[in-house]
Amino acid sequence: MRAFPALILAAVLVAACLPSATSAPPATSPAPTPGDSVAATDSPASVEPTAPPASAEPTPSTAVIDSPPPVEPSASASAGPGPAGACSGSDENRDFFRAAASALSWTVYCAVVPAGWFVDSGQYRQASGGWVQIAYRGPGGARLELHEGAFCTASDGCVPSGTESGDAPFGDKMGTFVALDDGGFAVVVDRGEKISWLAVGTGLDEAAFRAIAGALTVVGG
Repeated sequence: MRAFPALILAAVLVAACLPSATSAPPATSPAPTPGDSVAATDSPASVEPTAPPASAEPTPSTAVIDSPPPVEPSASASAGPGPAGACSGSDENRDFFRAAASALSWTVYCAVVPAGWFVDSGQYRQASGGWVQIAYRGPGGARLELHEGAFCTASDGCVPSGTESGDAPFGDKMGTFVALDDGGFAVVVDRGEKISWLAVGTGLDEAAFRAIAGALTVVGG
């Protein structure tokens, strides 16, 4: 009878060492499956917002390009009806000059060039007094540029470097003739004024340039 208490004590000690059947196992986080959203442990550095770019210069109102074959201009207004009828180039080129002359408050000129010339590119703008700039290309690499209106704010009138050599006509205006250092020629009217007119020719002789500058014609609105 004295052996029973010892047996009972051994059974109690063994039971105490065994895990409880009702104890819950420690919780574990399941591995994320594809498609689960997982919170990032590190927040990305904040990015400073980019300031919007400053307002760009307004783009010119119109651009015109006439590609080869060269135009066959007329030396008179019979080239087409309307105030730009004498202007060399395509109908689109003449429409360009009509629109510019209508939009601007000062006199706009276009070129009446010999056969073999064509309009390379041209633009006009109304803001800040407005300007017209157009270029023509001719045979043998010849080039004529017209700059009219408020295209220049420099006291030299934006005339390329050269030597003044008397007067020369710019259409119905009289300007200053300049023999350019690069071998070209220029005629400038009202040099240094807010509104001025400049013709620059390269790749052609003086007589041909003077003839083209003198034949520049007024475009009506």
